[in-house]
Amino acid sequence: MIYFDNSATTRMDKNVLQTFEKVSQTINGNPSSLHLLGNYADGLLQQSRKQIADLMHVLPEEIYFTSGGTEGDNWAIKGTAIEKRQFGKHVITTAVEHPAVKESVGQLKMLGFDVTILPVDQSGRVSVSDLKEALRSDTILVSVMVVNNEVGSIQPIAEIGEMLKDYPTVHFHVDAVQAIGKVPLLLGKESRVDLATFSAHKFHGPKGMGFMYIKKGKKIAPLLNGGGQESGKRSGTENVAGAASMAKALRLVLEKSEEKQKNQREIKKYLVQQLEGYKKVSVFSQTEGAPHIVCFALKGIRGEVMVHAFEKKDIYISTTSACSSRSGVGSSTLEAMHVPEKLATSAVRISLTDTNDLAEAKLFMGEFDQLYQQFKDIK
Repeated sequence: MIYFDNSATTRMDKNVLQTFEKVSQTINGNPSSLHLLGNYADGLLQQSRKQIADLMHVLPEEIYFTSGGTEGDNWAIKGTAIEKRQFGKHVITTAVEHPAVKESVGQLKMLGFDVTILPVDQSGRVSVSDLKEALRSDTILVSVMVVNNEVGSIQPIAEIGEMLKDYPTVHFHVDAVQAIGKVPLLLGKESRVDLATFSAHKFHGPKGMGFMYIKKGKKIAPLLNGGGQESGKRSGTENVAGAASMAKALRLVLEKSEEKQKNQREIKKYLVQQLEGYKKVSVFSQTEGAPHIVCFALKGIRGEVMVHAFEKKDIYISTTSACSSRSGVGSSTLEAMHVPEKLATSAVRISLTDTNDLAEAKLFMGEFDQLYQQFKDIK
């Protein structure tokens, strides 16, 4: 089997799974309980928080556990809107965000907030000057993803942050779900980023687990109220096993990350060069984009047909976004990049991880060549 759908989810690392199982079996107290078992659970929870904070070069009190990227994006956007609504109701984001961001700002719009959706260029990147022009006195939030999940474009986060230093009252949120282990992301005192969203199952951790970075001093309203866990910001009994195994997954994926990224970039380069040699293939991912995503289309063949054709060969790719593929929704990213709709419906995505190798890519291209010969005469 060749698994090339890692932007949808990664396989849980066996060492991470061992940690999850061990903690689940041995640390069964509620971290909020005052007895000894509760103390054990809370101790491991705080140890996991500190490990993540150290790996991200931030403070432990800036890390908050969540259920994943969707919750984190919702919390960052709606939590900011609730907290800062008396100061303004203007939010800025881009046309290529994940549905968790897009739908969240859409809900704010229905509640009376003013939303500016910034366009992107043909590579899927937003313009810093466009963003600056969109800023207003009542702007309370800017939300921009680090790496696009469909085509792998990398947004100019550092440049946006530098520009936003002149606007200290505006919260700057980044969806960093596709960034861990793929591209560098600076957080902490030296960074202008106020809020960042992460999801464990994108880096070989457990599903249903994630974390949020909230810069010290930045206020954000909770979405989940109740027992006051996570310093009152995110109530609900904490998933101790999930937190511990996520911390381990983060440590493992960041080990030798430059070497891993180089390997993925070499695989991507090979795939792009090979695919561009076919007359009826259009490649949408830029070489300078994220090292793990290749989005392309075989003209005249719908994306789902390609996915199932490769599935029969025991090779797993996806249409542009796993979150939208079953709903039949087209690629909003390709639409924003002005890719014709008919071509966009043919788009598929290969997404790599550190366990993939060049041999798999060569096997993929061998199978692709056979499929291309079958499909090339279809108009």
